[in-house]
Amino acid sequence: MSRPSDHYDSAAPAPKSSGVTQPKLGIVGTLRFFWRQLTSMRTALFLLLLLAVAAVPGSLFSQRSSDPNGVTQYFQQNPDLAPILDKFQLFDVYTSVWFSAIYLLLFVSLIGCVVPRTLHHARALRSRPPKTPAHLERLGSFAAFEIAPGQTDAAGAPITPATAVAAARALLRRSGYRTQLFDGAGRSGSGLSVSAERGYLRETGNLVFHMALIGILIAVGVGGGFGYTGQKVLVPGQVFANVRLAFDSFTPGRFFTDSALAPYRIRLDSFTAKYETENLNAFGQPIDYTAKVTTYQGGQKKGTKETIKVNDPLAIGGNQVYLLGNGYAPKITLRDPDGAVVFSGATPFLPQDANLTSLGVLKIPDGLKKQLGMRGLFYPTAAQDTAGITSSTNPDLLNPELALVLYTGDLGIDAGEPKSVYSLDTTKLTEIAGPDVDTKSIHLAPGQTVDIPGGLGTITFDNVSPKGATSELKSVPRFASLDIHRDPTQGWVLFFAILVLLGLLTGLFVPRRRVWVKALEGDDGSIRLEYAGLARGEDPGLDGAVADIAAKHSQQLGLRLTS
Repeated sequence: MSRPSDHYDSAAPAPKSSGVTQPKLGIVGTLRFFWRQLTSMRTALFLLLLLAVAAVPGSLFSQRSSDPNGVTQYFQQNPDLAPILDKFQLFDVYTSVWFSAIYLLLFVSLIGCVVPRTLHHARALRSRPPKTPAHLERLGSFAAFEIAPGQTDAAGAPITPATAVAAARALLRRSGYRTQLFDGAGRSGSGLSVSAERGYLRETGNLVFHMALIGILIAVGVGGGFGYTGQKVLVPGQVFANVRLAFDSFTPGRFFTDSALAPYRIRLDSFTAKYETENLNAFGQPIDYTAKVTTYQGGQKKGTKETIKVNDPLAIGGNQVYLLGNGYAPKITLRDPDGAVVFSGATPFLPQDANLTSLGVLKIPDGLKKQLGMRGLFYPTAAQDTAGITSSTNPDLLNPELALVLYTGDLGIDAGEPKSVYSLDTTKLTEIAGPDVDTKSIHLAPGQTVDIPGGLGTITFDNVSPKGATSELKSVPRFASLDIHRDPTQGWVLFFAILVLLGLLTGLFVPRRRVWVKALEGDDGSIRLEYAGLARGEDPGLDGAVADIAAKHSQQLGLRLTS
């Protein structure tokens, strides 16, 4: 069939687009997009979870701020792995770059979430309750009653839609609702209603919760900036003065000044440890550690007796003094060939296992013909296995023994560079007694003296038995490791933590509800009362609340209503 002469072909269809063409955001739009993503509640929750995960390495690895001796031990036991972990700041987790970045991002995210929500909530508190819906029966929680024509209330006055709604408004106000009257068209004739809402305390609790989290972050940051943490190892009889040079290790905050160090002294009078001796399944397990101390504050001459336990710190000078650890400090005396004392003192040995097999280092740079270094192991209860390897089988002093490996040479301390007292660099030293030379390691019991190879002098493992004790008692001093912590904002942290709990409970258990009561007057003079409720979120008690309002309203009107 031929086409008409006036026929024109339609235009060719436009090619289909391969996708939706989005407008370019530009620099400002891109920044706004990332800001909205950062300040979303989803991002804040993710960062909070990430912060908790990032804090896990702080409990897996010893931290320089709280356990510098543990860090030293880890470097000694893992010389290849420790430097790699240190590059990732796993021994300084809470001051590391990556932890601080998460911390600051969470701080910014929470502020970006809370400020707009607070402004919106403030506007909502000043707004009027919403207008009454036209069809209350469509809501999930609904009740209705009919009042026969000519009914009167308890005072004998005729009931009208206005008086019924006014009574409902008064009832709702007493129940904590904000109310607003509305007048609109009903099914037949005019309809009066009251709109009420409550539960804004729920959002207030949520905002308090998030603001308190911000407060905790600020308080922790300020406290870390102006506070400090230090450690001190004391042997009974030694005194610690709260000055910077007296600490074995000291970690100040960014804004710390020496003026924050309150003047006080602590003398360790005694340290006792109790171990399980009756229950064979837990034999040798620690039961209790007790440090008896005497404190002197300011210029006091008379001290105050105090007790420090593991979970019972000492509060003094605005500081908290914790009993962080303990161990043995064998008293060692070195004499030259003429018998003159070159060194005498208790040397803390760091525990290596649960049975307090302890490692210690002693350096003697002067007083002998050569510089002398000693690396030792102390066994509270020494015992040998079938292979002849010595170990401790109990943390208590049942068979104390001190094993020493001796070195002579350059200790590496003449150059003035600081060296750890718990490590011994043997690169420039020669072993004179130990497993790698003909002369075996020196093994000492309390009270025993042996000669140093090469005629350098003698070593004595002193027995420090208390006065009046029998000669058979072999005792070794114990040391207590104290952690001195100052946090000027810990009271604020507690305050904000309480607010976090209160805000969370309020946000969880205060329901957000809207309730309406409408009075419709029929052509015959009857009045229909309608009650309806709507919840924002889950509210299993809404049906009961609507029924309760209807029942109380009927009692207030003095009626026996029929549905």
